[in-house]
Amino acid sequence: MLNLATILEDSAKRYPGKAAFTFMDTTLSYAQINGAANQVANGLKAKGIKAGDKVALSCLNLPYFPIIYFGIIKLGAVVVPLSVLLKKDEIEYHLKDSEAKAYFCFTGTTDLPMGEMGHAGFNAAPDCELFFMIMPTAEMPSSIQGTATLGELMKGESPTFEIYPSLAEDTCVIIYTSGTTGRPKGAELTHSSLLLNAVLSTDLFGTQPEDVQLIVLPLFHIFAMTTLMNAGIYKGATSVLLPRFDAEAVFGLMQKHKVTLFAGVPTMYWGLVNYTDPKFDYETIAKTLKRCASGGASLPVKVLEDFENRFHVAILEGYGMSEGSPVVTFNQLNIGRKPGSIGTPAWGVDVKLVDTEGKEVAVGEKGELLYRGHNVMKGYYKKPEETAKTIQDGWLHSGDIAVKDEDGFYYIVDRTKDMIIRGGFNVYPREVEELMIKHEAVSLVAVIGIPHEEMGEEVKAYVVLKQDKKVSEHELIEWTKEHIASYKYPRHIEFLSALPMSATGKILKKELRK
Repeated sequence: MLNLATILEDSAKRYPGKAAFTFMDTTLSYAQINGAANQVANGLKAKGIKAGDKVALSCLNLPYFPIIYFGIIKLGAVVVPLSVLLKKDEIEYHLKDSEAKAYFCFTGTTDLPMGEMGHAGFNAAPDCELFFMIMPTAEMPSSIQGTATLGELMKGESPTFEIYPSLAEDTCVIIYTSGTTGRPKGAELTHSSLLLNAVLSTDLFGTQPEDVQLIVLPLFHIFAMTTLMNAGIYKGATSVLLPRFDAEAVFGLMQKHKVTLFAGVPTMYWGLVNYTDPKFDYETIAKTLKRCASGGASLPVKVLEDFENRFHVAILEGYGMSEGSPVVTFNQLNIGRKPGSIGTPAWGVDVKLVDTEGKEVAVGEKGELLYRGHNVMKGYYKKPEETAKTIQDGWLHSGDIAVKDEDGFYYIVDRTKDMIIRGGFNVYPREVEELMIKHEAVSLVAVIGIPHEEMGEEVKAYVVLKQDKKVSEHELIEWTKEHIASYKYPRHIEFLSALPMSATGKILKKELRK
């Protein structure tokens, strides 16, 4: 058997009283997190959830996330983590596509009404039978009358549970990713791939039981889930949770908790470099920090240098994908690092670059990055054709273009042609285009990424209106914002009389990028 929840059970035995997760003024020990996860497992079992069932989870960076996550896994069920920014229609799609039987959703805030959106999405997915609202405290009644709460599910349940004997290749998590086109696809990650990725992450970061790591990257995203949450639990480290990035809050927590490990996306490093307030002791923060990591998008070398000069700590850049559990390559301390590169292949992972005919390219030449190893997903859930296109002869085709230098270091040259990476989040133009064209005034739309100092890229839409129809830039932005996650909607819209097209009628986005 190999159940990922073994990492939590093991640390609860070895470090029962040690701080596992801290959020604001609340700190829960490993024994408490494990006991609460057992209560979730027992509660779900009593409700009829069994091994192999899918259970969705929408939750901010709160201790509830690991409690529910591992409660589901202990039962042998499959976790389906959802972005906290999804709207009703998107939640409905994910619940239906994953065939989720149950759904845990945090109530949210005034600015982010997650519970309201989640419950509406749940009601539109009739095969999802159970809904549990996660409230700020276990005793609080649900924010939506008539719905059960996490607290009610756990109440009276035993804090002990016999873990389900999952097999190494059983699906553990289905993480949604859009790849390059179309609607999001669920990448099936196994207990084995997630465990091995967590273990190698501790080697890459040098994680030790005495470390304190700050997790501000969203836990529903594979980056934080594997390389911080699971890796930290495996080693018995302490994790400090922050639901939303804010430079002042980050420095406050770094100073208060003597944070040693930090991982972020480039926009976070940009925010930290550009924030200064005399109330913080930056010298002490710098002395405590021992390692930083960056992923999600290319970190500008200038930002890396400015951060390292200020805090005297190395930022290790890596490359990963949801389909790769996620780590594929990394700048590794025992091999060396090169600023601007994504490093060398992680332990147990093979990487090669190929041309359009599938032949390996020479050093210094561009090619599509392919990889194989323990980290590769089983496939896209219920999408055999998509899986067959992506995984060929055991090699996963990333769609990303890279070059390799003479020392074996890889550099991403070009992300998948049309994908936009905004603040570390992938935005897929086709999804935005398919929504915007539903507006009564829109005839045609093309979405591209434009450079942005803080976000890396910003979303821009070029729109052709229908004859005799009018809509302002502001009105169309607001309409789109209401129907799609907040990181996806365009911040800029330009109206054109026509879009540039090829002879075959294909929109020439390269002309729009000029």
